[in-house]
Amino acid sequence: MTHPLAGFLRPAALVIGLPSTAMLSAAALAAVEDVTNLDPIVVTATRMPETTGETLASVTVIDRADIDRRQSRTMTDILRGLPGVGISSNGGPGQPTSVFLRGTESDHTLVLIDGVKVGSATLGTVPWQDIPVEQIERIEVVRGPRSSLYGSEAIGGVIQIFTRKGGGEATAGPLKARVSAGAGTYGTVEGHLGLSGSSGSAWFDAGLGFERSEGFNACDGEPLVGGCFVNQPDRDGYRNDNGSLRAGYRFSDVLEADVNFLRAASENDYDGSAFAGDASKGLLQVAGINLTLQPLANWSSKLSLARSWDDSTIYFDDDEINHYDTRRDILSWLNRLSLGAGQQLGLGLDYQLDVVDTDPSYATDSRRNLGVFGEYLGAFGPQDWQLSLRHDDNEQFGGHTTGSIAWGYRLPNRLRVTASLGTAFKAPTFNELYYPGFGNPDLEPETAQSAELGLSGPHPWGDWGLSLYQTEIEDLIAYDGSTFAPANLDSARIRGIELWSVARIADWDLDANLTLLDPRNTSPGADHGKLLARRPEQSLRLDADRRFGRVGLGGTLTLEGRRYDDFANQTQLDGFALLDLRAEYAFSRSLLIQGRVENVFNEDYETAAFYNQPGRSFFVTLRYAP
Repeated sequence: MTHPLAGFLRPAALVIGLPSTAMLSAAALAAVEDVTNLDPIVVTATRMPETTGETLASVTVIDRADIDRRQSRTMTDILRGLPGVGISSNGGPGQPTSVFLRGTESDHTLVLIDGVKVGSATLGTVPWQDIPVEQIERIEVVRGPRSSLYGSEAIGGVIQIFTRKGGGEATAGPLKARVSAGAGTYGTVEGHLGLSGSSGSAWFDAGLGFERSEGFNACDGEPLVGGCFVNQPDRDGYRNDNGSLRAGYRFSDVLEADVNFLRAASENDYDGSAFAGDASKGLLQVAGINLTLQPLANWSSKLSLARSWDDSTIYFDDDEINHYDTRRDILSWLNRLSLGAGQQLGLGLDYQLDVVDTDPSYATDSRRNLGVFGEYLGAFGPQDWQLSLRHDDNEQFGGHTTGSIAWGYRLPNRLRVTASLGTAFKAPTFNELYYPGFGNPDLEPETAQSAELGLSGPHPWGDWGLSLYQTEIEDLIAYDGSTFAPANLDSARIRGIELWSVARIADWDLDANLTLLDPRNTSPGADHGKLLARRPEQSLRLDADRRFGRVGLGGTLTLEGRRYDDFANQTQLDGFALLDLRAEYAFSRSLLIQGRVENVFNEDYETAAFYNQPGRSFFVTLRYAP
């Protein structure tokens, strides 16, 4: 039997084997990372600081310089084509976007903003389309199960977004202002104003931004057939007003405090009906305060108190028809102990309270969760170990324990072998549990077991890495036609290969990565063996950037294979190729103008059936940042 990935292996091998890309490839230490800084510090993989060279997890890092150089304007721009990442979008600007990490469900990825869990407690999803890119300093994408550190949702992995931090705690300097303004196709305009500064013990960064777009027709739906189930050939506009603040103060060598705040208020038009609405207003908001204490040289302790909001109000013909407002309160206490050279112990406690306010109202509108975890990191010569264990006690479904173990070995030829096993789970959402006339309060968590084997090392121009993994998911929640309610019915088996490399050749910064995915439904019944919906089987991304004095040039080529829109695999969405080109000119060290052409060849494609995607489009930005 021919393996379902085999059809892509030959052309993929040819692409990677080209002299201009083979040794130069891809993007894992950073999807668009400067190869002169191969070992940035990451905190998401273990909840303790370590370099990308030390961590045993599969991690991608994107920093502010990468975002600016790639002229990324949305989270889709940043994440599309990264190793293990699949994206599906219901149209253009502001339309709902789903992220599938390593082929798992769109609600199987834990998303943090400045350490705070975000997303809708009713839907279980994150409003990716509303996250303001101009307020972002850095993104860490950790692939693989992390429930043993974070609890629910981290089946596919964790994506953490850090807002701008400014000069940093220890760097004194004058106030610095930044300004950017841009305009482009679909009547799109946006602007951003920021201010940062530091003075020895204190530091801060504040930013305000907006986006307006007339958009385009998001959906060519057919009544009673699919998509949005209506035919409304009009423009679906979008607006977003956002702001952020991060500030900190070091009281002494023992105690410091910092605060963070992010707010994004959106308005979105879409094609809908009196039942589903045709417009919405959303609010994504995060606020937190952290106290870090180091009472002993080998012990640091961090206490965090935070709240996140995810509010959505639905309208039809300007009349409100319902709202879904969720609030999440979080208290975390993390302790890091050094046990000696190369030996660390982490102990932590997470308390979470979810509260919902909906119309119609739910029988239960709140629930509590208490998680306790421990972690050990150890280095023994060429060997590295990571072990973690966590227990969550949830008011709804009771107790659940998860664990993981990872091992790494550095070979004499600078190659590194890694292997890991881990378990994870996903708690049912409020909609699945309590939605009037639909919910099932007897649902159990979805559970998963994952295994991964990796190999990485240097080549003459940079670095490369290879990961092979398998994830088995049980008790997937699906609609049960016999009870007209959700139930733990389904299961899935996902296998994947990720290959990345990064290089600098002839002054070109070159990145490439390849993902081969085989996500299969293993549930009994007619759909057994079918591919999971909306995950591309293959994806390839190539990036190239170079400076010529004041001029910067670059481009991104993204190739994605076929996917199916439904679990029965009756509706196939064809593969596509996208080419984006970019250029910039620096008038000075602080002032530059950037231009970007997206989808150069005006590719007509879909990532969700009946939902249109942007055609050839242009965007120009003037940016001042001393």
